[in-house]
Amino acid sequence: MAKGIKIATIGGGSSYTPELVEGFIKRYDEFPLSELWLVDVETGKEKLEIVGNLAKRMIKEAGLPIDVHLTLDRREALKDADFVTTQFRVGGLDARAKDERIPVKYGVLGQETNGPGGLFKGLRTIPVILGITKDMEELCPNAWLINFTNPAGMVTEAVLRYSNIDRVVGLCNVPIGMEMGIAKLLDVDHSRIRIDFAGLNHMVYGLNVYLDGVSVKEEVIEKLSDPENSSFVKNIDGMGWEPEFIQALDALTCPYHMYYYKSKEMLDKAIESSKTEGTRAEVVQALEKELFELYKNENLNIKPPQLEERGGAYYSDAAVRLITSIYNDKRDIQPVNTMNRGAIASIPAESAVEVSCVITKDGPVPLTVGDLPVAARGLVQQIKSFERISAEAAVTGDYNKAVLALTINPLTPSDKIAKEIIDEMMEAHKAHLPQFFQETVSVN
Repeated sequence: MAKGIKIATIGGGSSYTPELVEGFIKRYDEFPLSELWLVDVETGKEKLEIVGNLAKRMIKEAGLPIDVHLTLDRREALKDADFVTTQFRVGGLDARAKDERIPVKYGVLGQETNGPGGLFKGLRTIPVILGITKDMEELCPNAWLINFTNPAGMVTEAVLRYSNIDRVVGLCNVPIGMEMGIAKLLDVDHSRIRIDFAGLNHMVYGLNVYLDGVSVKEEVIEKLSDPENSSFVKNIDGMGWEPEFIQALDALTCPYHMYYYKSKEMLDKAIESSKTEGTRAEVVQALEKELFELYKNENLNIKPPQLEERGGAYYSDAAVRLITSIYNDKRDIQPVNTMNRGAIASIPAESAVEVSCVITKDGPVPLTVGDLPVAARGLVQQIKSFERISAEAAVTGDYNKAVLALTINPLTPSDKIAKEIIDEMMEAHKAHLPQFFQETVSVN
């Protein structure tokens, strides 16, 4: 009898897990999953139980022979896994709230994956992900690591540079969200839309967009000149581009470009929000509380529609589509984070990029796009430098490198402010940054 497929999901107690389970149920015919292991840490035990029980009810309702296991033992879950998915948050939403609130005091945007927030999420996350890859080398050396943990680009960069795992793909729901948004804009089915993506995670551009294989980029850019059509993601409110800017750029932006091309407006909005409704993390905490109350309902056996408000819409489509394509050697085209290998001329070949790829059983094969448009190139290179130096700081615990990384980020106005933010955030996150606080012992 053929061995079944085993998946280990690190961060299994996440509110996103029902999305993933729904994806596996929908695609069971082409991806016959037999074991789903949901893993979390001690502090996430209660959420793991709630989400795990909902997952079991969903699978029972679907009538599928998938065994769901809940565990706090990562190594048990990883043993002989075929795919490992990661969707965890070191320090939880409390840590995210600090990432968002502290920088604002210094007149700098606080955001989950950009600027100081992105740096500190990376500093907390990268040592943990490298611990997981070390376990994978020993327990499931042939498994694919599908990383959804933010900052996904920086995390993928760190795995490529500092681990021995080469079967790693970073994933984000922003590109699929852009595809869905454009399909809606054009009032057509999502399956008819394809975008040529190139750039970095949360810094990706649509270089062309096709409807049934025919370019409709000009029409789409014209529509995007309308302020109502600027943003496709729940957790970023569109403010609308200046028509002259978006038409001259001649490429599709992703919602996170708002932070760089509308820095002042987004900072003002963040300052205002932090005083009124709270940071995005605090809003999400309230949403999650509501979600987990729903998840507890023993009569609930489907993914509740409220989950889309969480900002993770289409996660299951993106994640399970990717896993299914690798498993079946589908050779379809999907945007993922992978090693550049020369696809984007102005980014080092060994660096992580987000680019449209042919998905094969041997992983993603990036489509060569040549150079990025000159208007986008410099910003992308600057963010890539930030990601690389941030990853190095995370691995080495080098405080100076952390200051350097934040100073070169375009959202930071000066090295002095960078250092002040680093000092306060280091202290705030001390429990999750052991690499920066280890005692040095002198050897005589």
